[in-house]
Amino acid sequence: MKYYLAPMEGITTYIYRNAYHSIFLPMDKYFTPFLVPKQKKSLSKREINDILPEHNQNLFVVPQLLTNQAEDFIRAAQTLMEYGYEEINLNLGCPSGTVVSKGKGAGFLVHPTELERFLDEVFSKLTLRISIKTRIGMEDPEEFGALLPIFNRYPLEELIIHPRVREDYYKNPPNLPAFGKAAEESKYPTCYNGNIFSAEDFEALLEKFPMLSSVMLGRGSIANPDLHRQCKEQKPLEQKKKKEQFLQFHTLVCGNYQEILCGERNVLFKMKEIWSYMIQSFSNYEPYAKKIKKAETLGHYETVVNALFREQEVTNDGRFSF
Repeated sequence: MKYYLAPMEGITTYIYRNAYHSIFLPMDKYFTPFLVPKQKKSLSKREINDILPEHNQNLFVVPQLLTNQAEDFIRAAQTLMEYGYEEINLNLGCPSGTVVSKGKGAGFLVHPTELERFLDEVFSKLTLRISIKTRIGMEDPEEFGALLPIFNRYPLEELIIHPRVREDYYKNPPNLPAFGKAAEESKYPTCYNGNIFSAEDFEALLEKFPMLSSVMLGRGSIANPDLHRQCKEQKPLEQKKKKEQFLQFHTLVCGNYQEILCGERNVLFKMKEIWSYMIQSFSNYEPYAKKIKKAETLGHYETVVNALFREQEVTNDGRFSF
């Protein structure tokens, strides 16, 4: 079984990836938050900074691209090849309204003819490995019946399926029958993504799909960075060790952001995004969550976080609300 860290905008940056990789059980692959190719230049300075090889040493990183223009995808892919990347990923799953309204992410799924034309051009001009991360449709799971034959026409490295339609966003249970049917009919390796929040969730998934060879962990892993180990080893970690790892991780991420970002507000913004998920792995976390959200200085923020680690325990029970 292979385990991947899902791309999450604003969170799974190279700072986060490196800290995670050094403290918790390493993932087999790390997918970057989506990069948006431009017409005049392939990637922004910020995006280049995130994929620089020196910022991702000893990590298997897969850059993810968000576009519906083949020429922009190709230009960005060529840039990534110059940096040594041999595999990239196409985002066909983002449900954001601003993305979908432009026909990108999950919004590209409602234009199968254009999507096929896009893939024709991309695969005719690129030699590096390409995977696709997709939802199963825009409004109706039946839409995937027309999309999968398109995907099967191309030599995909992998098909990563989040079995929800765009209108679900992250609500409603993942459509497991739709995933099972897609996995059976896909010509290429199929990875599951969606609502794995605990080792029990993972075991239940394997019971339904015993031949599954890879999973992508997203929100569950951000909330509980020990989730990968729990799924793989199927045993709890001693409470003191769990808390030590969480504290080491927080210290490393926060410290590294302070080194590269200008101003406390930017550091606080990054850390608050992470805590909006990770706080739920602690007992009696609600009052601390409110104080972290209201913190306006790093000093106030660190006081609250130190109290959280001193006064509460890491529970990791997989019962999250987001």
